[in-house]
Amino acid sequence: MWRAGCFPSLRLAGRGELRLFSSNPSKSSSSSSSQSNSSPRPRTEKQRRRREREEAILSSQHSTAEDKSVKWSEKQKIVYTAQTPPGTKKDTSLPFPPSYSPEYVESSWYQWWEKEGFFSPEQHERLSHTVDQTFSLCIPPPNVTGTLHLGHALTVAVEDALVRWRRMQGYRVLWVPGCDHAGIATQTVVERRLLREKGKSRQDFTREEFLQEVWKWKKKKGEEIYHQLRRLGASLDWNRACFTMDPGFSRAVTEAFVRLCDSGLIYRSEGLVNWSCALESAISDIEVDSKELSGQTMLSVPGYENKVEFGTMLTFAYPIEGVDEEVAVSTTRPETMLGDVAIAVHPDDPRYQAVHGKQCRHPFTNRLLPIITDSMVDMELGTGAVKVTPAHDHTDFLLSQRHSLPRLTVIRGDGTMTPPSGQWLEGVKRFDARQLVVDALVEKKLFRGKKNHAMTLPICSRSGDIIEPLLKKQWFVRCDQMAKKAIQAVDDGQLEIIPHFYTKTWKKWLSNISDWCISRQLWWGHQIPAYQVELPNCTDKEEEQWVWGQNKDEARQRAAVKYGVRPEAITLTQDPDVLDTWFSSGLFPFAMLGWPEQTTDFQHYYPNSILETGNDLIFFWVARMVMLGTELTGQLPFKQVLFHSLVRDKHGRKMSKSLGNVIDPLDVIHGVSLERLQKKVMEGNLDPRERLVAMEAQKKDFPKGIPQCGTDAMRFALCSHKMQGEDISLSISQVLRCRHFCNKMWQTLRFTLGVLGDNTAPVQTLVETTPLSSMDRWICSRLYSTVLQCEQAFETYELHTITSALYSFWVHSLCDVYMEYVKPVLVQQDEEAVVHPDKGHSDRGKQVSRGVLYHCVSTSLALLSPFMPFITEELWQRLQPFQPGAAAQTSLCLQPYPCSSQMAHWHFPEEERAFLLVQEVIRMARSLRAQCGMTKEKPAMWAVCSPNQAQDLLHFGSAVWTLGRISSLHIYCPHRADNLHSTPPPKGSLIGVVDHTCQLHLHVQSGMNVDKQILQLSQRRDKLVPKLEEILCRVRSPNYRTKVPAHVRQQMDNKVSALQQELKTIEDQLKVLQETQTTE
Repeated sequence: MWRAGCFPSLRLAGRGELRLFSSNPSKSSSSSSSQSNSSPRPRTEKQRRRREREEAILSSQHSTAEDKSVKWSEKQKIVYTAQTPPGTKKDTSLPFPPSYSPEYVESSWYQWWEKEGFFSPEQHERLSHTVDQTFSLCIPPPNVTGTLHLGHALTVAVEDALVRWRRMQGYRVLWVPGCDHAGIATQTVVERRLLREKGKSRQDFTREEFLQEVWKWKKKKGEEIYHQLRRLGASLDWNRACFTMDPGFSRAVTEAFVRLCDSGLIYRSEGLVNWSCALESAISDIEVDSKELSGQTMLSVPGYENKVEFGTMLTFAYPIEGVDEEVAVSTTRPETMLGDVAIAVHPDDPRYQAVHGKQCRHPFTNRLLPIITDSMVDMELGTGAVKVTPAHDHTDFLLSQRHSLPRLTVIRGDGTMTPPSGQWLEGVKRFDARQLVVDALVEKKLFRGKKNHAMTLPICSRSGDIIEPLLKKQWFVRCDQMAKKAIQAVDDGQLEIIPHFYTKTWKKWLSNISDWCISRQLWWGHQIPAYQVELPNCTDKEEEQWVWGQNKDEARQRAAVKYGVRPEAITLTQDPDVLDTWFSSGLFPFAMLGWPEQTTDFQHYYPNSILETGNDLIFFWVARMVMLGTELTGQLPFKQVLFHSLVRDKHGRKMSKSLGNVIDPLDVIHGVSLERLQKKVMEGNLDPRERLVAMEAQKKDFPKGIPQCGTDAMRFALCSHKMQGEDISLSISQVLRCRHFCNKMWQTLRFTLGVLGDNTAPVQTLVETTPLSSMDRWICSRLYSTVLQCEQAFETYELHTITSALYSFWVHSLCDVYMEYVKPVLVQQDEEAVVHPDKGHSDRGKQVSRGVLYHCVSTSLALLSPFMPFITEELWQRLQPFQPGAAAQTSLCLQPYPCSSQMAHWHFPEEERAFLLVQEVIRMARSLRAQCGMTKEKPAMWAVCSPNQAQDLLHFGSAVWTLGRISSLHIYCPHRADNLHSTPPPKGSLIGVVDHTCQLHLHVQSGMNVDKQILQLSQRRDKLVPKLEEILCRVRSPNYRTKVPAHVRQQMDNKVSALQQELKTIEDQLKVLQETQTTE
C-alpha cells in the first residue's frame, strides 16, 4: 500500500475521441481511470521536462558542482566487539574510539531499547516528568511485497522525530507498526515465484493450497521490512505490530463491510471498472500507471508476441440509414466499435441539425445506432460527432444512463472478443481484433484516415497490461454523503490539514468523488462476506439475491428472515472475490487498536493524534480513512493530517521502480558499490531505454558507489529539507555532509570528556550553573535561543528549522567559537595563548566554564535525539559519569526534552546582540592577518568605532584577542569629545571595514608583499562596485519608499553606507600602497 501512485482524474475518459467532450467533471460508478487524454499543454510540458532530464543524464557533458562535491574516501571502520548479548545495554566504559564510525555507534542500542520496552506506552508511568497527555499514530503500512526506499525512510525519519519528541516531553506515546497484505502485488509476486520454481500457475492449486503458499512467502518477506524499520531506528511498539490479514484485523474488515451494507452505503451494481486482462481482476487507481505518448508508439503487451501500436487516431464513417449520407467519428480503440450503440452530436451543431433522431447502420453487426444529441459533446473539436460505447468507456457509460442506451460488452475479462462482436472476431485477442477491424473498414470503404495522436495510456503497474474499462457486477461504496462529512470536518476545524494549501485539493476531489468499486477478482485478501442466495423453487435465475454476515451462519439467518423461508432450505454461495486492499487500509487507525471491540487501547488512543504520510496518498488512503472512520466509529480517525513531499533523485525525477532510480536506505546506511547498484537495475523489469538512463545516472551520481553514511546522518539529512510543499531532491553528498557533522559531534565529546576527566570537582546542575564570563553568558543564551526555536518549530512541524538551528548552534557557536575560546584556558595546551585578566578565567570561572560546556553538550544531545537516536545515545551515555546528582538509570530517549522555561536564567539577549559585532570584528581580524601572511604572529590592532560598539568590544575583549589571535586591541572613537580610549591608528595601516561605523586597522609591517596587497584590494573593489550598483538601482526604483517596509529600507541604507565606506577605505589603502610601492 505504501507506494507512490497517480492521482485519479476527476473526469474519466476512455478514448481519444472523448477529448471532444467538455471538461466538466461528471460522476460515474467507478473508482478508476481509463485510457484518457489530459489537456495537451501540461502533458506536452511534462514530456518535455522528462526528455530534458533523460538527455541531461545521457549527455557526456553532464557535470555540475554537485558532482564535484561528492568526492569521498573510504573511512576507517571501527567495529564494536564487546560481548553484548542482544537486548543487553552496550558497554560505554570502553576506550573512546578516535573517530566516528556508524557501524560502531549503531551497534546494540536498538535491541536494548526494544527489550527494555522504552517504545511502549506502558513505560510512561515510570517517567518522572510524565504529563497526562497522549500522542498516538500509525505508520503507513508498507506493502508486504516490497522493500523500503528513501521515500519510506523520509516517513520514518519524520514520524520518529515527532514520536521521540513527544515521548521525551512525557506524553503517553503509541506508534503502531504494520504491514499491508497488498492483494494484487502479493498474489502477482507469488504466482511468478511458483511458475519459476515449480512450473505451476495459480489455477494448478486449490484456493486453500495457494493461500498456504502466500502465507509461507509472507512470513519470510514481512520480517525483511520490519528489519529495515529497526535499522532506521523507528521507535515503534512492536508488541502491537499489525498485519491487515491478522485474525483480529480480518474481523474488523468483516464488521465494517456488514455495517456499511446494513446502512446502505455498500451496494452491488453493474458498473465500469479498471480491468487488467492479464490479472483478470479489477484494480484500483493506485495500481494504474500513466504512460505519456506523443504519437505513434509500438509497445510490448503481455500475451502478445509482436508489439502493438498506440498513439494514433483513426477516423471511419457510419452510413445513415435511408439516405446517401454518413457520419464520421474518430477513435483510438477501433476494436470497441463492435460495442457502439449510438452516435452523439451537440444539439446546437448546425452540421447535424438534419440528422437528429435518425439512425446509422452498423457495418458489421447490422444494428441500427440512433443519433442522439447531448450538450456534453464539444462541436469545436474533431468531426463534432462521437461514437458511444457504454460497456467500454466511462463517459459513454454516463451517456447511456442519461439516454437509456443498452450496454454491449464485446471484450471478455481475459481480453478476448465476445460473441456479440461476431463470429469472425469471437475469441480473438482484443489488439489482434483491432487490426482486423481496420482491415474490414478499409474493405468496406468506410475507413477515412489515421493520424498521430498524443494520449495518456493507462497501464497496470503489476502486470504491465493495458487497462481495459469493463462492465462488471461489483460491490461499491456510496461515497457522496461520507465525502460531504469529510469536507465539513475540515471546514469546521475539526480536522486540520497541513500544509493548509492541500485543503483546496481535498475539497475539490471529495466534491467530485465517484462511488468506489471494492471488488477484486483475487484469492489473496479478505474474501467478501457476502453470499448469493438460492431459494427453493426459485425460477428467476437472472435476478441476483444477496445477504451478508459475520459468517455463513449469520448470513443464513439473515436470509431466512429476509425471504421468509426456513434457514436449512437456503443454499448460500460466498462471493469468491476479495475486498480492495484500500478498504482494509482505510480501517487501520482504529482496527489496529482492536475495533470493533471497545478495547483499552481503543479507548485510550482513538482518535489518533495525527496522521503523517506522503502527499500522493491524500485520496487513496487519507480521504478513505476519514470517511470510513467517521462513519464506523462516529469520530474522525485523527485530528491532524501532516503531508510531506515526494523524494526525488538529484535530476528532479520522482523515485520510482519503473525508472530504476530507487535507493534502498540500507545502501545509504551501510554503503554499496556501483556494481551492486547496477546489478539491482539489471534485475528490475525496465524497458531498454529506461534501463540505459538509470544505469547512466548511477554512473554519474555514484562513480564509486555510495559511501557508508549511517542511519543518523541519513535521518538528519532527510529532516533538513523543507517537507511541506516542496519536493525533496536528495543527493548523497547532503547525507555525507551530515556524516561529517556526526564526526564533529564525536570530536566535541572527545574534547569535553578530556576537560571533565581532568577535573575533580563535580559539575553543578543546569539550574545551579550561573555563567560568569561574557563568553559563558553568550553561549548559554545561544543555547536558550536554540531550545526556544526547537520548541516553536516542533509545534508547527517545521523540522528543517530545528535541524538547521541545531546544526548552527553545535558547529558555528559551540565548536567554532566557544570551544576555541575556552580551549587554551581549560586545556592549557597553548602556552602562548593570550589570556587577559578576566573574572571568567579564575579558578571559579574555569569550573563554571566546565559546567557550561557539559550542559551545552548534554542539552544539545537531548535536542538532537529525536533526529539522531544512535549517536546521541552513545555520546550521552559516555557523559553520564559526570552527570550532577543521581546517575541516570535509563536511556536518553526517556529523558525530558529541553524546555526554555527551565532555562530562563540562561537568557542574555544583550550578550547575543553585542556578540554579532564581535564575531564580525574577529572575522575581519583573521582576514587582515591572512592578507599580511601572518600565521603565527599576533599583532596589535586598532578598532575605530562608535562609543556603543566600543563598549561591546571591551566587554568581549578576551574573546577578540583569543579568537582573533591578536596581542591587543586598541579602541578609538573619533566622534567622542572626551575620548578616553587609545590614540588613533597609525597612518598607512591596512584597513578592514566591519560595518558603516566600525573599521579594523592593522599597522603595515615592513617586508609585506605590497603587490599582493594591491591585487587583493583591487579584486575586492571589483566585486563591491557592481554589488553597490545593484542595491542603489533597487533603492532608486519607483515606489521604493511606498512599497518597501521601513525596517527593510533601514537595512538597505546601512548596506549602502557600509559598501560606500568600504570602497572609500579601499581607495585610500590603494593610494597608500601605491605611494609605498613608488618610494621603494
